Amino acid sequence: MELNTHFQQLPNNYLFKEIEVRTKAYKTAHPEAKILRLGVGDVTRPLPLPIVDAMHRAIEELAHPETFRGYGPEEGYAWLRQTIIDRDYKPRGVNLDLDEVFISEGAGSELGNLSELFSSANRVAILDPSYPAYVDSSIMAGREIVFLPCHADNGFVPELPAKPADLIYLCFPNNPTGAVLTREQLKVWVDYARQNKSIIIFDGAYEAFIEDPELPHSIYEIEGAKEVAIEVRSYSKTAGFTAVRCGWTVVPKATGLQHMWFRRQCTKYNGTAYVAQRAAEATYTPEGRAGIRANLAHYKGTAQLLSQGLRELGYEVYGGKNAPYIWCRVPKGYNSWSFFDHLLNDCQIVCTPGAGFGPAGEGYVRFSAFSNRKDCEEALKRLQTLA
Repeated sequence: MELNTHFQQLPNNYLFKEIEVRTKAYKTAHPEAKILRLGVGDVTRPLPLPIVDAMHRAIEELAHPETFRGYGPEEGYAWLRQTIIDRDYKPRGVNLDLDEVFISEGAGSELGNLSELFSSANRVAILDPSYPAYVDSSIMAGREIVFLPCHADNGFVPELPAKPADLIYLCFPNNPTGAVLTREQLKVWVDYARQNKSIIIFDGAYEAFIEDPELPHSIYEIEGAKEVAIEVRSYSKTAGFTAVRCGWTVVPKATGLQHMWFRRQCTKYNGTAYVAQRAAEATYTPEGRAGIRANLAHYKGTAQLLSQGLRELGYEVYGGKNAPYIWCRVPKGYNSWSFFDHLLNDCQIVCTPGAGFGPAGEGYVRFSAFSNRKDCEEALKRLQTLA
């Protein structure tokens, strides 16, 4: 037996696990401390009641012989997939076939699983900094990685790869920098992929935070994108489904990959839970939409509060507009992890060290707007006391 030796190339500590370990150690040593968690991007607002009611009805169906359901379609129920097409894509001028939409358990799994469609010989381009799963899944597959530095000088918008890339991971609105691409900027990447016969894996998990009407919500709003792009979306940040687990992936037939992904799902995935899919369906009802808008308004307000408050305290801040993350340069004399420790030990504030998102993230920390307003206000007060 031989093991996958590529695992040995992974960092010893996963970013968010290391944050948890350090936070837990501090809490154990200071049990009386009130720690303000502004780091990990988990939601904090409860699910809107119309969505909860839909889940209750679905559970009740499973309790009776006449309405009980077992395994569902591997690609998801047609009623949810058609709703996604009608409500998320058609209003933006994007036409999709029903069999191009696949319901999933969330974006995190899909972003790694999609890697299975491609040879390990393919070169992959990944933004730096970026969500760690893109890099880790590529390392596990043994692929050569080309990093695309994103920094203040280029507005956190990467330049095209110096080496031809077969696969390209793009995430906009971006985690962690909060950057968002215009149509013109996104078209550059679609044109590049078409010219180089590349595939873009587009992570649109934070699409719901876009408020500027001139910004694209889907890569398929760009002409030709259906030939070269797979789009991954999630209800986690849009509707608070981090515990429910539901999302979707669009694999257009024009990419030549739709049949492969369908075959992969039939073999390795028994379908997203019926209860989760009914909950997702309820997000499109007027009542569900109203609840989601209220939660999103809270998070957007928190992002504005944090970004404005940090600027007033003299920090160099990016993001926080059209995105839920605030990307903050650390003060002189600190690196990402030392500033993390400083905030934890002296202010009892948890952020996310930028170095955990890649080399270009060094010198920054990420604050998350997925918190309650009182904690954010208290955090800003505590930051005023720092030397």
